Amino acid sequence: MSLLSIVVPCYNEEETVSLFYQAVTPVLAGMNIDHEIIFVNDGSRDRTLEECLKLYNAHPEEIKVIDFSRNFGKEGALLAGLRQAKGDYVTVMDADLQDPPEVLVRMFELMEKNDDDVVGSRRVTRKGEPPIRSWFARMFYKLINKYTEVEIVDGARDFRLMKRSVVDAILSLKEYGRFSKGLFAWVGFKTEYIEYENVERVAGETKWSFWKLLRYAMDGIVEYTEAPLRLPFWCGGFLTVLMTVELLVLLVMALCGKVITTGVLIISLVLFFGGVLLLGIGVLGEYLSKTYNEVKGRPNYIVKKLYD
Repeated sequence: MSLLSIVVPCYNEEETVSLFYQAVTPVLAGMNIDHEIIFVNDGSRDRTLEECLKLYNAHPEEIKVIDFSRNFGKEGALLAGLRQAKGDYVTVMDADLQDPPEVLVRMFELMEKNDDDVVGSRRVTRKGEPPIRSWFARMFYKLINKYTEVEIVDGARDFRLMKRSVVDAILSLKEYGRFSKGLFAWVGFKTEYIEYENVERVAGETKWSFWKLLRYAMDGIVEYTEAPLRLPFWCGGFLTVLMTVELLVLLVMALCGKVITTGVLIISLVLFFGGVLLLGIGVLGEYLSKTYNEVKGRPNYIVKKLYD
């Protein structure tokens, strides 16, 4: 019988871990497949680890727990879970039940029907999200899809069902800076998406503040497009042409006897060019910081203890 691995990254999810297990167990019972659930405690500061260990002690044959030495972020937790997963099929789910377990059944049916390698999920609405966050999310997907070689589907979640070959391909990518939505798209394979309405958290509070999401979006842009590197070049070229035209106009005006006040103009130009230079240096700094992290060769996470 095939094995399904369920990877569940957890950060301060003491209220949702047991609820997740109670919700996913009936769904798995109705599926003709063996399974393992891998909880990854990403340095939680509450009783998340204790709640995970309660389930592990009660069901050691189906549950694994990976405990990090500190908080390394969801990308590190997801990577650790994928590395530990042994299944012929692997899925990633949030502990807060925003990824409905019953969708797993539809994923398997669609994968078997169309011989897909990946069946992903995407939200058709962002009901419940602050309007400003929804607007920035839409703008992010428009921007990144305009300048990248792969399409990152708007509303796509990490919740997806993958065959073993897809997981092995993702694990073969060795970069330190990981943006999973981009990695899932970059490896390719035949992929379809199941749409569903946005689901609110079953308990607890979201760990993704606006600034964390903005930082995550910036990581995705820097990791998957070179457009920001080209931006200073095009801005510089445009401004050079513009300033050349302006100088020619000033020269003609001077020859015609016009009085030109240059003080304010010079100060404005210096400040403007200074801002453009700082912008270009900032963009280069983002890419250099990514290169710096890659060169250091540090691991994405450190496992304090594995309960298996």
